Amino acid sequence: MPEGGRLTVAHLTTVDMSLALLLACELKVDVEAGFDVVGISSPGPYVAGVEALGVTHLPVHSFTRHWDLRRDLAAAAELYRVLRRLRPDVLHTHTPKAGVLGRVLGRLAGVPVVVDTCHGLWMREGDRPAKRAIVVAIEAAASAFAHFELYQNGADRRSLRPFVGDRRARVVGNGVDLARFGFDAVGREAVRGELGVGPDDLLVGGVGRRVAEKGLIELGEAARALAGKARFVWVGPDDGESVAPEGLEFLPCRSDMPALYSALDVFVLPSYREGFSRSAMEASACGRPMVLSDIRGCRDVGEHDRHLVLVPAQDATALTAALDRLLADPGLRDRLGRAAAARAVEAFDQRKVAQASIDTYRLVARRRRLGWALP
Repeated sequence: MPEGGRLTVAHLTTVDMSLALLLACELKVDVEAGFDVVGISSPGPYVAGVEALGVTHLPVHSFTRHWDLRRDLAAAAELYRVLRRLRPDVLHTHTPKAGVLGRVLGRLAGVPVVVDTCHGLWMREGDRPAKRAIVVAIEAAASAFAHFELYQNGADRRSLRPFVGDRRARVVGNGVDLARFGFDAVGREAVRGELGVGPDDLLVGGVGRRVAEKGLIELGEAARALAGKARFVWVGPDDGESVAPEGLEFLPCRSDMPALYSALDVFVLPSYREGFSRSAMEASACGRPMVLSDIRGCRDVGEHDRHLVLVPAQDATALTAALDRLLADPGLRDRLGRAAAARAVEAFDQRKVAQASIDTYRLVARRRRLGWALP
């Protein structure tokens, strides 16, 4: 513990976008709690926003989102030097690669408390058993270096339970900043006006990286099949692997996301893999009717035909039918939207998730007899 009694909590991700978009609320809660908060990731355009939260950013220039043995070895050496220089009291790792490297290097660097949040195992439900076994084996090996494991969904917890006992693991769910995300009637009209969407027109859209595993190929097929019934847009960053199927309009990242969600008549996320979909939770908080893939991390957002509609992943025909059903039934859209908003208030408060992280730091410190007085 540094002089003055303020503990340093470092949150580690591979890229700065994850610090800004996935962890902003958790970072704010840590700052408000009185920690010295550090974000560690590769540098990029989101660093300024992270630092505006009162967070110090430390770069690991070699970090990339994708696995690359040469660069990953360089990133590991660079990260170890950062941790030895910083000497944080808590290292909280996030995202698959940062979680593996961070847990191992955090312990080797002597960090007193190492905690990992599993934002979704790097595998799809239809993957071959051999691939799933490799992913689980890597995660199980990395988890041996952590003092505690937090899971965003129960399916991932069940996959790792044989290797990580209940004494040092729990499911905490996921959440969004409910003070920010809610239906915005004024913003809805502004965004629809900007996009040239008339009052009687229907707008369908999704939010996320512009990659195939978000289901954009299937969504493009649905958009072409439903041309004339609705306009289809996708909002998100180009991360170097972008796809651009016909039928979809691609919009750049925006800062007015509550207004953007509110402008949609239907939110859609036909993803192949999710840990616990943040964009779906944000759309839920904004009261949007939703069509999501029937996969772990989307099933957690709500129940089929109660809060949302679930469809099989990688099934363009089922996706088209579900979207057509919602477009044709304004009463169904209204019912699902109201149920989604109520579900968000009940289950998706990220401040509670952030407090669960702080409670975990406190638990580990007590078990390790560190003598900390955590806020």
